[in-house]
Amino acid sequence: MYLVGALFFVVALLVVVQIINIQFVEGDSYRAKAEHSVFRNDTIPSTRGNLYDANGQLLATSISKYDIRFDALAPSLKDFNDSIAPLAEALATKFSKSKDYFLQKLRKAHSNRNRYMLIAKNLNYGDYKEIREFPLFNKGPYRGGLIVERRVVREHPLGKMAERIVGYDRNGSAPVGLEGAFAPYLRGSDGVRLEQKIGKNQWKPINSENQVNPNDGYDVYTTIDVNMQDVAHHALLEQLEYYEADHGTAVVMEVATGEIKALSNLGRGKSGKYFEKRNYAVWESHEPGSTFKLMSVVAALEDKVVDTSTVFDTKNGKISYYGRNVRDSKYGGYGKISVAKAFEVSSNTALVQMIQNNYKSNPEDYVDRLYSMNLNDKLDLPIKGEGRPLIPHPDDNNWSGLSLPWMGFGYGVQLTPLQTLTFYNAIANNGVMVKPRLIKKVKSKDRLIEEFDREIINPAICSQSTVDKVKVMMENVVKRGTADNLYSENFSMAGKTGTCQAEYWIKPGNYIASFAGYFPADTPKYSCIVVIHRPNVKKGYYGNIVAGPVFKTIAQKIYTNNPLIDEVEVKQMVPVEIAKSKDRYLEKTHKQAETNSKKLPSLIGMEAMDAIALIENLGGTVILKGSGKVVAQNLKVGTELAPAQKVILTLS
Repeated sequence: MYLVGALFFVVALLVVVQIINIQFVEGDSYRAKAEHSVFRNDTIPSTRGNLYDANGQLLATSISKYDIRFDALAPSLKDFNDSIAPLAEALATKFSKSKDYFLQKLRKAHSNRNRYMLIAKNLNYGDYKEIREFPLFNKGPYRGGLIVERRVVREHPLGKMAERIVGYDRNGSAPVGLEGAFAPYLRGSDGVRLEQKIGKNQWKPINSENQVNPNDGYDVYTTIDVNMQDVAHHALLEQLEYYEADHGTAVVMEVATGEIKALSNLGRGKSGKYFEKRNYAVWESHEPGSTFKLMSVVAALEDKVVDTSTVFDTKNGKISYYGRNVRDSKYGGYGKISVAKAFEVSSNTALVQMIQNNYKSNPEDYVDRLYSMNLNDKLDLPIKGEGRPLIPHPDDNNWSGLSLPWMGFGYGVQLTPLQTLTFYNAIANNGVMVKPRLIKKVKSKDRLIEEFDREIINPAICSQSTVDKVKVMMENVVKRGTADNLYSENFSMAGKTGTCQAEYWIKPGNYIASFAGYFPADTPKYSCIVVIHRPNVKKGYYGNIVAGPVFKTIAQKIYTNNPLIDEVEVKQMVPVEIAKSKDRYLEKTHKQAETNSKKLPSLIGMEAMDAIALIENLGGTVILKGSGKVVAQNLKVGTELAPAQKVILTLS
């Protein structure tokens, strides 16, 4: 009896001691653990900044999406009973379900003490604003039980067009494109808020004085022009589809600034459809073929080992080095031709001799000249993944007797399309090599944060004399050389065709077709390169017919929509009635032209290129304002044009 009593006494004493220990010794620790299990800090994501094109059109933006939930225990019983019917009716109208459906759902949540009932997911801001004014919900989160969870998703208004250049910046993935390159500006900084646990895996945000609000990201204005991007994308796509090519790229750059205005990369998927597969313009190093002949000619002219009039014998279109043949595309060759003519017709035999004969004793002179023009340097672009250029040096272990002559016409070297374009752009820019640029400025709403200017890589890659000579040669390529199929009387272009065997050491019969150049030829405004890999050889594979037409389409549409001549002030434009059909318009125009060949007809409704041709035929010159079709002209119908008189056309 006494033993049992003593045992109870000891147990009771231990309980009292443990209570005292919990309350006064370890109480703070247990209370902290309990509080930690009920509350937590959660991240409030910042809103990512917008990505704009050069004209302020959206390339990428953050859109808020809202999930709506209901805490059935937050409202008082009276508020719940008074509001459940009108709330159910409002929800039924909004989401096209019956009122009874929502009545049953709300009552079940209340009876089950559900503090996290899902109402709807992925709503836009307008839907969210509407729902928060519904009966009961308009009392707020504490009296009305409304729980709003906001998520931010990234949307690209251009869709699949420019998808690779716009890119993405996602957790768990390497950043890609403009989104990745300018992420430090776009991201902003996240905030922190306190949340309370209200059920298994269910947390509700609560107000706290310790909440840290997020700082939204800055807006980035890029150099991309959406209109030019659209032109480049569709011109490239059309040619890839017709020639059933594997992939291709087209890049447009502003000559003076290096601003990239368009960058399209399209590859063929398993379905046969083309999409923005990889950033070929930046990433893909390959043998350029004949477009590299420009670099060889510039080097030889600068070293004064030849002039444009120096003659080489094409030797019936075939010449051999160490048992390997170099052939011209024309059977039988071109006879004895000058360097200038060899460049125009892209004679392999003549230009290989130009390099081999003059540098075989000191090949490092040729290579060092190429290095001095920055051809062995990466462009150090903000976009990751730039391919490394390869310009072999005689000191390299793999240098051979074939290295020098093969380099002369673009084999054994490697450049990315953008690296090749940067060199061509430098020639158009009178020898000044500027770094390709993708960013114009960074803003926070209306406040300018940072502005970016052009960056000069090399102030003079060669002499002005050499620039002037090769400019004439490139213009003649289009006028009477390998790209004469691109020639237009309405606007001038200059450039060089390229046709290169691809992976010839693995399997013959694959080609890379390219065209690089600038426009207009006399006052270069834009440079452009088009590279198309592995076209169907049965349809064609030469650079002038596969890549060249893409260049011409891009140049023609940009030339039409972006007048390249300084505009003058127009005090009064004369509106003329628009013809109701193209046929009526043409009929009317032809009749007027027949009456007096020097009198200006109505040009309203006409395509810009047609209007340019007509005015130039009358001896006048044209200034364009805007883009599209002609909607107004500064001179009245019937005005007799003086020689070279300016006609200003306003386009829609």
